[in-house]
Amino acid sequence: MRPVLQIGLVFETFETYPPRAGDPVDAHVEFEPESTIEALEAAIESLGHRPRRLGSPRELLAAMAGDGLADVDVAFNLAEGFSGRNREAWAPVLLEMAGIPTIGSDALSLSLSLDKAWANRWVGAAGVPVAAQTTCADPEQARSMDLPAAFPLFVKPRWEGTAKGIRKSSRVETRAALVREVERIVGDYRQPALVEAFVSGAEYTVTLIGNAPPVVLPAVQRALERETGIGLHALEGPGAPGEDAPLEHEITGVLEPDLEARMAAHAIRAFEALECRDFARVDFRLDAHGEPIFLEINPLPTFATDGTFAILAELEGVSLSQMLGRCVLAGLRRLGLERAAAAE
Repeated sequence: MRPVLQIGLVFETFETYPPRAGDPVDAHVEFEPESTIEALEAAIESLGHRPRRLGSPRELLAAMAGDGLADVDVAFNLAEGFSGRNREAWAPVLLEMAGIPTIGSDALSLSLSLDKAWANRWVGAAGVPVAAQTTCADPEQARSMDLPAAFPLFVKPRWEGTAKGIRKSSRVETRAALVREVERIVGDYRQPALVEAFVSGAEYTVTLIGNAPPVVLPAVQRALERETGIGLHALEGPGAPGEDAPLEHEITGVLEPDLEARMAAHAIRAFEALECRDFARVDFRLDAHGEPIFLEINPLPTFATDGTFAILAELEGVSLSQMLGRCVLAGLRRLGLERAAAAE
């Protein structure tokens, strides 16, 4: 008979950290709603195990001071941390120190993936097409630095996710606009700006679950804001202050089987190059020749009820909890804690 495991959940909700003076309006956008935690608890219970809420990395650290983790067999990490390019590594490092095996990618893979400049180099070295890019930590430097490509360029924070820092103004057409955007990113997000070629074609996200190799789920196309060509999802949230008018959008791509197969192969190559584990999401845009260009990989994706995992679950006719159960099971199998023949 399979052992019943107690699976700890390390997470943050939108209310975990109090707002700080000077934080940008989208500072907390990466955290999860309560409904995500409930869906994961249901997923764990559906596999015959017991979920236990461990809370944020800070609460995890406090629990480590005593015997508060003695009955935790394995942990599922979806904690983003707060501030700095190593923030996503907080929970995995603490769990490693506590000797608790973890579902999801480890600290090094998370930090390397979050830093988009480093991720770009690693993934590009693995043979995946990437956008030409450079970094800039000083607006004055932006006035005269060598550009990675011709205008238009795209400017965003070097180590953020969930479209943090992206506005309509992130697409720049002139040197003066570039300087303004670098100044905004450096000032608001306390980190260098990433300046890259603007890839203008259709945008897709590819989800992977499992290991050696991961299973690639159907690609999902994202709508583009009509005026700028920026992904609509990046402009609709709290990261777009003052842009309250409805955004016109368009779907520009045709997802042919050959294109989907190429993106799947690139996604697996990126996943393996960064040694990701159990699940991840990889974003692509098509260049002028219709070739998929790697944008970023997120091994700590959102599991929210309106996110990609939920969309894929709806397309398959299953619940979000069933879809998340596959992520949990992938980690348990990798860790040798669940038989491959266990019920899905």
